[in-house]
Amino acid sequence: MSAQFPTATAHDHGRKASHEVAPGEIAVGVVIGRASENFDFFVFGIASALVFPRVFFPFVDAFTGALYAFAVFALAFLTRPLGTWLSMQVQRRWGRGVKLTVALFLLGTATAGIAFLPGYASLGSTAIVLLVLLRLLQGMAVGGSWDGLPSLLAINAPKHRRGWYAMLGQLGAPVGFIVAAALFAYLMASLSEQDFYDWGWRYPFYAAFALNVVALFARLRLVVTEEYEREMDARELEPVSLRELLAVKGRHVVIGAFAPLASYALFHIVTIFPLSWALLFSGQPLVKLLGIQILGGFLAIAGVLFSGLLADRFGRIPTLGGLALAIAMFSGFSPTLLAGGELAQQAFILLGFLLLGLSYGQASGAVTRNFGARYRYTGAALSTDLAWLIGAAFAPLLVLWACARFGLAFLGVYLLSGAISTFVALLIHHRIRQASAAN
Repeated sequence: MSAQFPTATAHDHGRKASHEVAPGEIAVGVVIGRASENFDFFVFGIASALVFPRVFFPFVDAFTGALYAFAVFALAFLTRPLGTWLSMQVQRRWGRGVKLTVALFLLGTATAGIAFLPGYASLGSTAIVLLVLLRLLQGMAVGGSWDGLPSLLAINAPKHRRGWYAMLGQLGAPVGFIVAAALFAYLMASLSEQDFYDWGWRYPFYAAFALNVVALFARLRLVVTEEYEREMDARELEPVSLRELLAVKGRHVVIGAFAPLASYALFHIVTIFPLSWALLFSGQPLVKLLGIQILGGFLAIAGVLFSGLLADRFGRIPTLGGLALAIAMFSGFSPTLLAGGELAQQAFILLGFLLLGLSYGQASGAVTRNFGARYRYTGAALSTDLAWLIGAAFAPLLVLWACARFGLAFLGVYLLSGAISTFVALLIHHRIRQASAAN
């Protein structure tokens, strides 16, 4: 028996090596999944700025209608943590594949349902109620779509390339925005105003369902295989109860929620808010503005890619802190740019997108190693949900209302508050790690 033991062990090691999960494979699943989710949310966000005030809130003035639309937009971020919690229960009982299938089917169905939803002129207040319900379902679905792949990617990436691999999943945001903005720009340029508001705006919501089907199969091909299940088990990337997580790692959840706020505060300020501001106040042609934002989306992609190089050269935490400083500086002159002429507004958008790409590229999971193996899966999901809720959910609503009432200086205050939040969170993170190392 003893003579056979080394042979069996060597055989097992060879088999495991042959089924080792490659970071590149994980990255494909992460990019596809995040691009699909962001496309859904950006379609709704752009429609909230350009379409919903007119289609669902025609009984109030355009400014009030925009505020109502942005309030509905924020609802998905409120239900996202609930979706995360419910999906963890589903995964425990039926597995990761079932959870992911239910979440993405719900996301696609809710998004496509908006495409078929009659406006206020046909259903009255019932149309608004249904829009609210579908938006709530979108948020729950995105929370439920957490698959742990970003955490697995971060763990499996070579130590000297973790910044590079961390940014790959973040590419989904600018890609999703570019596709959504391009669809709206094409429809607005090709259709008459009447046709666009009657039916043209609905097409991107139809397209979202098809993209979710593609994303579902692409991700299932990865997460339900024996190799991935074994790797997830080995890395302890499994759900834990939220009560246990908050009791043991509550302060790290808070740090993880505030660390990326410089980036998240900027997120909807350069993507959604300028459309509403242009429509209501600046008078810049919307199709042209969408074209500038699409160009900005490509700058954001370049920024995300470059952030990986910066993080691998200087470290993820110093990179995140340095870019928070850059966003703080941007907050100082962003009101002047947005209050200027067309060229100044375009400069605000393009520079904002570049900073967004650089900072957002390293915003995800920079401090998740604080959770340790057991709590990383659930901790990363919950801290991300809270970061979106605190930093981005109410940005278009709050900034539009405050800037209209108090002036564009509030825009700079909002961005500065996000940068300060990041600095404080990273400082606390640094002191906790110093204390842990000393012990």
